[in-house]
Amino acid sequence: MNTEEETNGKPFQISESDVHAHLQARMAQRGVTLTEIQQALAAGWEATDCRPGTSGRVLVFSYQAEWEGRFYVEKEVTVYYKIRGEQIILLTVKARYGQGFARGVDFDEDRV
Repeated sequence: MNTEEETNGKPFQISESDVHAHLQARMAQRGVTLTEIQQALAAGWEATDCRPGTSGRVLVFSYQAEWEGRFYVEKEVTVYYKIRGEQIILLTVKARYGQGFARGVDFDEDRV
C-alpha cells in the first residue's frame, strides 16, 4: 500500500511545517533531507518493521559520498508515519549507509 492508496488516491504534500522538532533532530542526526523523505513517501516500498497502527516507506538512494568519515555507496531511508483522516503525521526517520540493500517488491526506479 502506498501513501496515495492510504489517502484515496491523493498524494501527500510534505513541507517544512510538517517536520516537528523531534523529526528535525533525527533528520540532522541521521543525515536525511526533506527531499529524501518526500521521495521515500512517493516512490518507496512498504516498510516491514512497523509497529501496529504505524506505516512506513523505504527507499534506497545512490549516495557515493562520505558519512561520518567513511565512504558509502548507498543510503537507505525509512520514514515512519500515521494517517489521520487526510493528514499524514510524520513520526521519525531512519537512515542506513552501506551497499546492496534489498529493494521492495513494489519499487519502481523510474518514479525516483
